[in-house]
Amino acid sequence: MKLSIIFPAYNEEKRIIPILENYYNFFKEKLKSSFEFIVIPNNCSDKTFEIVKKFSFNKKNIFVYNIPCYVGKGGAIIKGFELAKGNLIGFVDSDESTSPEEFYKLYKNIGEFDGIIASRKMKGAKIFPKREIKKRTSSFLFNIFVRILFGLKFKDTQCGAKLFKKDVAKFLSKNLTEKGWEFDVDLLYLCKKRKYKIKEFPISWKDCVGSHLTTLKGINSILSLIKYRLFFKHPKH
Repeated sequence: MKLSIIFPAYNEEKRIIPILENYYNFFKEKLKSSFEFIVIPNNCSDKTFEIVKKFSFNKKNIFVYNIPCYVGKGGAIIKGFELAKGNLIGFVDSDESTSPEEFYKLYKNIGEFDGIIASRKMKGAKIFPKREIKKRTSSFLFNIFVRILFGLKFKDTQCGAKLFKKDVAKFLSKNLTEKGWEFDVDLLYLCKKRKYKIKEFPISWKDCVGSHLTTLKGINSILSLIKYRLFFKHPKH
């Protein structure tokens, strides 16, 4: 198994099937049967699980694991890391923001690095349509906060497309603790503490409507990160 891609999904009944179809057709052509998708609906009040289950019928390389209670994006990805069998294990948001072609660029460019993360802010990256000034400002301030508090020098910690070598993903599955929107910072900080080499790579990214992030959630995430940094426990071996 060359590649595992995890799709965390919260109330995505209206848009998850098109992206799964695009990803499935693309990677079937590129990797034949040497890939798997792990779709993890979590805390859904709509028909996401039923729709994905129906779509996966007769597709042996699509696995659906439903989590009926709240575990957050992070909790869903952690479960995906545990279940994944690929030599490379990654995740992507279950919307149209990252195309399969762009995710494939991560797969092709990871090289000798331990992980590779998509970036919307590096030179060469493109965002369409152009993001609202409020989003750009909040993202800029969040990035400054993360740099000061965690010493992470990445230009974009929050882009929802990341890929890691198997041993890194399995290590992360045992040590990640943050399960909300602060999950990505937790992940990258653990990689820093473990001295994993992580590459940041520019992609073309679509700013989709229907984001579940709100101002209140953003504030709560920052408070959670402060608490996390103050009480950080060094990772297990």
